[in-house]
Amino acid sequence: MSVHPVSAQEAMLRMAKPLGAPGGYSAIIDARTEDEFALDHLPGAVNWPSLDNAQRITIGTLYKQVNPFEAKKRGAALVAANIAKHIERHVMDLPRDWQPLVYCWRGGKRSGSLALILGQIGFKVSIIEGGYKAFRSQVIEAIPPLAQRLQWRVICGPTGAGKTRLLHCLREQGAQVLDLEGLANHRSSVLGIIPGQAQPSQKHFDTLLWNELRQFDPLKPVYIESESRKVGNLAVPESLILAMRASPCYQLELPEDERVQLLLEDYDFFVKDPDLF
Repeated sequence: MSVHPVSAQEAMLRMAKPLGAPGGYSAIIDARTEDEFALDHLPGAVNWPSLDNAQRITIGTLYKQVNPFEAKKRGAALVAANIAKHIERHVMDLPRDWQPLVYCWRGGKRSGSLALILGQIGFKVSIIEGGYKAFRSQVIEAIPPLAQRLQWRVICGPTGAGKTRLLHCLREQGAQVLDLEGLANHRSSVLGIIPGQAQPSQKHFDTLLWNELRQFDPLKPVYIESESRKVGNLAVPESLILAMRASPCYQLELPEDERVQLLLEDYDFFVKDPDLF
């Protein structure tokens, strides 16, 4: 058996290397339910539920209304069957040197069962001590120093001035850009909602933000659009707001008629369907 417990901090450091790269993980496997995975997950993770949504509710009800022993027996049968399906679907063609990182909510039975079987097959498996909960704590702790160490260049200006377009052009030219509105699926203004695109959860927004921040070169500037404390329903970390306010600001201006034309182009879905207002 080859199962190695690692701290969330250790796992996050190793995640700096791309999946499959030398020294990195071959895969990141989330053993939680589909709903938990949808709410937030580690960047690049795939979902192999040890218990699905309905099964987790069933086992939880058994645990509370009958007794823990009966719940564990039923849970073990379900987990074993689910892991067998994952192995049949995803593992049969993998090489011996495949090295996954596995986690669940708290690093307990759901990830432990999957890691145990993968380890007994012969894979070198890492499992996060404390699970997703420990990862989440590390993300919250990591964002402030990451935000403070970077050289921000803030693009300011009224709605319709083309700030987001400028950011996209800068990125195409190879500049470092943090697109908060892109991460949040929201254009931030009163017209900010994007039809057909739901915003991520606050937890997933934080994870996406951390994943962007950790990849920037602190020796080069990072361009960002001036934002308020919230982008739609999502809160921007206070540490990032403070870093932006302490950074140089470039004011972007356009004549009013050009702003109107740009708004008509960028928000054409409102023109096509006024009921979206």
